[in-house]
Amino acid sequence: MENLLIIAAAFATAVLLGRIIIPNILLVSFRKRLFDVPDARKIHHSLVPRLGGVSFFPVVLFCVCLFIALRLLWGGDAEGLFPGRMTTELLLFASGLTLLYIIGVADDLVGVRYRKKFLVQLLAALMLPLSGLYINHFYGLFGIGLISPFIGIPLTLLLVVFITNAINLIDGIDGLASGLSMVALAVFGGLFIYDGLWVYALVSFVTIGVLIPFFSYNVFGKAERGRKIFMGDTGSLMLGYLLSLLTVKYCMFTGDALMEVAGSPVLVAFSVLLVPSLDVVRVVLRRVRNRTNPFLPDKTHIHHKFLAMGCTPRMAMVGILLMSACFCGLNLCLAERMNNTLLFVMDILVWTGLNMWFDVRIKKRQKDKAGAE
Repeated sequence: MENLLIIAAAFATAVLLGRIIIPNILLVSFRKRLFDVPDARKIHHSLVPRLGGVSFFPVVLFCVCLFIALRLLWGGDAEGLFPGRMTTELLLFASGLTLLYIIGVADDLVGVRYRKKFLVQLLAALMLPLSGLYINHFYGLFGIGLISPFIGIPLTLLLVVFITNAINLIDGIDGLASGLSMVALAVFGGLFIYDGLWVYALVSFVTIGVLIPFFSYNVFGKAERGRKIFMGDTGSLMLGYLLSLLTVKYCMFTGDALMEVAGSPVLVAFSVLLVPSLDVVRVVLRRVRNRTNPFLPDKTHIHHKFLAMGCTPRMAMVGILLMSACFCGLNLCLAERMNNTLLFVMDILVWTGLNMWFDVRIKKRQKDKAGAE
């Protein structure tokens, strides 16, 4: 119960700090004219500050450190809070997050070439295996069990970079990246509480706390009144890296016992991030097929499809969040009732079918529009 109270207090503190810091970021951005300038690829048409993500890392770091210290001062069991190598895991994760924070701020202020960002992402990803965290078990998914470190470590590096970029690339309309992240963080936070990994649950809910005031300004703020803000690369890189840490931590087999959750932890973690992950795979495969640079931005992401179908940005955001929640909820319910490999394949087939249906609706709308003209 004490741990739950600490998590609740940390969550409330993160909400309060975010609510205090973001208006000040807006003030500095307007005074220094630090805006996200509209162009042909972007949805917005007004000058909007893009430094909202600058608040994420400091608030999360402050709240996590403060409330862990308070829990220890109030008689918390250090070994119970930090079992095994968890202290090393969190310290090295903070080191990697610092690197991404620096490169994210630089990119939001002056721009950074994607090769340099990729190199920093890879260096940050190395922090997880260095701490002993890597994908080492598939729990029977595809008939695979334990994995050799020679396969698991490169797979983990690929996964961390992939998830980090998935969140970064899907940040195209108001509330989408932060909303998807909050859904994923809530699920991970609940699972970590269930498994007794209180510190990771604390990190999850503190991050939700700082995202709530940002989400309010990002979705409901009025640009013409100077109350709207974007998270920028600083925020999306931080969220992607944090979600990759939670994914790897949840999936890692410790050798004691399988986690008490229905189905494969790998499938559960995939379910939480299914929409941004499969969207990136689809977009990259499409670019490769069309012989274009897979790293250059375009307007082919899932939110662009919703907009092309005639949805407003708000409707597109709500629709994609509901889609993500449905995938996650159904997978959690069905994981103990059917073969996990079959369920994984069904997820991909349903996702593919939905995208084909979206394409049909887009073509019909374009045809109707051309006929009306």
